[in-house]
Amino acid sequence: MNTKKKVWIPAMITALAAVLLLAYYYYVSLTHGGGETRIRMLESGAGRMHPPRGEGPGGGGEFFKTLGTVSVFLGAVGFSWFWFKKKLKSPSLLVRTTGKLLHAVHKMLGWATLIVIAAHGIYFLIAKPGDNKIYTGLAGFVILLMIVGYGFFINKVRNKWMRIVHRSLGLLWVPVLLLHAGGSAIAAVFASLAVWILVWMLERKVENAEKPIPGDR
Repeated sequence: MNTKKKVWIPAMITALAAVLLLAYYYYVSLTHGGGETRIRMLESGAGRMHPPRGEGPGGGGEFFKTLGTVSVFLGAVGFSWFWFKKKLKSPSLLVRTTGKLLHAVHKMLGWATLIVIAAHGIYFLIAKPGDNKIYTGLAGFVILLMIVGYGFFINKVRNKWMRIVHRSLGLLWVPVLLLHAGGSAIAAVFASLAVWILVWMLERKVENAEKPIPGDR
């Protein structure tokens, strides 16, 4: 088996696992008539309704939900390295500096995203095991786990296909994240696009400033 096929095998298995998890998510959603299995509220003797464990004001649920949002934006910052990878020789000093910084912290951001998402996911696996969104979360997690794995071995296995697979998994992760995180992921995507537009504007500004003025000598 050639090297190209060997490199792609773990990614293909991961993609298949993610697709199966998403398929099961849709199956459960359709058979139960909604995207989330509702956890019943418990009625007290005084007739008051109590929210599920961890969902009350100041409960752990809010903290771990926030961790999920943080992980989305950590992932977006790490993903932004793709925008800056070819900008290390940009005419804009700010763009070049940002690109070098992202290159330096790219792997660290990947590990941080994985750890924060793991904490977020473990909590909700325990606190809300009946929530159908767990399946989309698991699909996103297995993809992220493989992204980090490929990233770890990129400099150890000198092969262009490692980078191609790493990048492809990153792109595959985006729609799964949009399905799972919804508004937070959409905001992160728009923020990434806004950064790209800002980079374009900065480069155009520098290029226009460097152009000679007609008639100038």
